[in-house]
Amino acid sequence: MQNTALPPDSPFKGLEPASVWAHFATLCRIPRQSKHEGPLRDFLHQWAEGKGLEVIVDQAGNLIIRKPASAGRERVPGVILQAHLDMVCQKNNSTAHDFSCDPIRPVLRDGYLLAEDTTLGADNGIGVALILAALEDDGLVHGPLEALLTVDEEAGMGGAKGLAPGMLRGKIMLNLDTEAWGEFYLGCAGGMDVNVSRAGTAEPLPSGWQAVRIEASGLRGGHSGINIHEGRGNAIKILIRILCSLQDRLPLRLSGFSGGSARNALPREAGAVVAVQPENVPALTHAMQEWQELLQRELKGVDDGVRVRSFPAQADSVMSLPDQQLWLHTLHAAPHGVRRMSVSLPGRVETSNNLGMADLQPGTGNCNFMVRSTMDSACEALADEIVSLFALSGTHAEKAGYYPGWTPNPDSALLALCQKVYLQEFGAEAKTQVIHAGLECGVIGAKYPGLDIISFGPDIHSPHAPGESVEVASVGKTWQLLKAILRAVD
Repeated sequence: MQNTALPPDSPFKGLEPASVWAHFATLCRIPRQSKHEGPLRDFLHQWAEGKGLEVIVDQAGNLIIRKPASAGRERVPGVILQAHLDMVCQKNNSTAHDFSCDPIRPVLRDGYLLAEDTTLGADNGIGVALILAALEDDGLVHGPLEALLTVDEEAGMGGAKGLAPGMLRGKIMLNLDTEAWGEFYLGCAGGMDVNVSRAGTAEPLPSGWQAVRIEASGLRGGHSGINIHEGRGNAIKILIRILCSLQDRLPLRLSGFSGGSARNALPREAGAVVAVQPENVPALTHAMQEWQELLQRELKGVDDGVRVRSFPAQADSVMSLPDQQLWLHTLHAAPHGVRRMSVSLPGRVETSNNLGMADLQPGTGNCNFMVRSTMDSACEALADEIVSLFALSGTHAEKAGYYPGWTPNPDSALLALCQKVYLQEFGAEAKTQVIHAGLECGVIGAKYPGLDIISFGPDIHSPHAPGESVEVASVGKTWQLLKAILRAVD
């Protein structure tokens, strides 16, 4: 790639495999929010053309790059290497970072590359970097290669959904978008969103009342599918719970509420502005101290950093009392977390949902739930329950963005090949898993019946949350495995 020279203090300096890390360093420099992958796609388009490779941008904005087979491998079945260009953009509220223009600033610590106050984008930037390294490696032994680099995966799988049948030529696909080294994924959950919205009535701030901001923060957050069973705190649910309790103890008017910033991330922070009578401010402050102690006990060992606090604020208007009661009680009753564990896959989540975003203002309000399940009917049923809950108050709620799950095929010939190669390369048996997260494999597989698909990748911790990290050694192993599988396809 262009400008690949690394400064002496670069965290990428000396990391192996050098080609993979050089590409990832480039991805860290180029912003790649969902639905804004254009600059990165254009850069990679130019890079691939400079390598003499065939390049296509399809109608959905996906980038497809084709590399001819190495000598003597022209008749080997074609392999699709697949990853997504976009990343989840999450940061701590105290961090001044603009994902639309600022580069990601990784650090190297104890064998891990990480971003301290933002997401790193190892999900799925490492997968993209591995594919780019394969495309430029002239010594790689392989059949016809086809890179499918999709857009908009994190915000609804728009790129995969827009991929046209007949566009791809390969017969097998290696998806490089998983986060547990030593495991081959052969299935994933499907999902859909429930989007809720309601108009409201604004009223003036009661005369003489004082505005106070209440915040819940310090939570770990994380991936709304992979981490959903761990019992991590949801800042939206925590703050709604606090507000419901407070309004039972003292007169309180809600001026605004916001929490969460991504549908597929567990909410780490939420804040609300309330109005109370001045003589009740000490009682509110005392109640917050009680909540701090209670939440620390409840979340001990899971979210030890949980913090709730209150401080003076400004407000001009408040919600009407009916609007306030509707939102607080409905969101308090709304489901979040694991609905059912799998019977056929012991220890695995079958169905869950994430109350990921909420924004309530005096004149309007909206929130989002992301529902996941390995069983389509269970996904539909839970989404319908959420719609019905809001329908009780005449609040508009609609299902949207459905994507299919990826049905496991334990008899996959590609899986057998991958397991054989893993054993030869690393002297141990690889595990197989079905992940409670959305992979593009299900969407792409539905468009290309008969396509044999397996997914694997390095160890990535806390995807979708600030502090996201990737184990450097596992990236090297993933590169070794990818090369060996490509060499073994026959």
